[in-house]
Amino acid sequence: MAHRKTPAIIKRKVISRGMILILMVFSVMSVIPLLAIFLYVLSRGGAALNLDFFTHLPQPVGEGGGGMGNAVIGSLSVLGLASLIGIPIGIANGILLSEYRLTPLAQSLRLSTDLLTSVPSIIVGLFVYAIIVRPMRGFSGYAGAVALAIIMIPTIARTTEEVLKLIPQHIREAGLALGLPRWKVTTHIVLQCGLSGILTGTLLSLARIAGETAPLLFTSFGNPFWPSSLSDPTPTLPVQIYTYAISPFTEWQEQAWVGALVLISFVFGLNIITRCLFHKKISL
Repeated sequence: MAHRKTPAIIKRKVISRGMILILMVFSVMSVIPLLAIFLYVLSRGGAALNLDFFTHLPQPVGEGGGGMGNAVIGSLSVLGLASLIGIPIGIANGILLSEYRLTPLAQSLRLSTDLLTSVPSIIVGLFVYAIIVRPMRGFSGYAGAVALAIIMIPTIARTTEEVLKLIPQHIREAGLALGLPRWKVTTHIVLQCGLSGILTGTLLSLARIAGETAPLLFTSFGNPFWPSSLSDPTPTLPVQIYTYAISPFTEWQEQAWVGALVLISFVFGLNIITRCLFHKKISL
């Protein structure tokens, strides 16, 4: 005997499908601004994007051509150094927050991490300016890397904490039951289980700082030449884009759009790689 669809069942199905439709509409609406920004930047900077942008220095006002090769190299250098500083500290903080969560140190660190997450990036730039730039009497790539590392740390720490919390407790107990010290259980078992999630948080934090401009204005500052040392003012792509965008010169404004396209593409690429790693749960 066929099951009859009562009015209550029909009502539930209609409400369920209606809510799914509403969620789909809101999802599409949330993606539209992102696509609009990317397509607009692509339309403004896509035509002028060429190899010279990555291999040439900026040209003086009135001369065509040139690029932002110095800013691209400077950004990669500063981001690389910031990662070397921020990633180990962030992961170590995340381990402390997860594995020793009930200790007074972990509770104080959790509060500090939450507060640091809400601090505007320009305040971080001013802080690094006060403790590094002024004592050193000059802007430097090192100061920029420290500022970006400070911004990275809370994101990596909280991501690491949440990922490690998902590891079942019996896995830790099994390692301890075998006679392993707790630090070996944490580093050789727990971290290995949560490595893909930690990698995801690390790449997302890297994408987060890739477009930061305000802290770099007070720390690395920039220059129009090839970066020779991180102890000198170091050009970065976000600062170069900002400088060109506010200038009254058409040539520089066109270069700013190309730089914005490259920066957005870099951030998009990091996010896409992150999503792929997360879904495939790659374990290195």
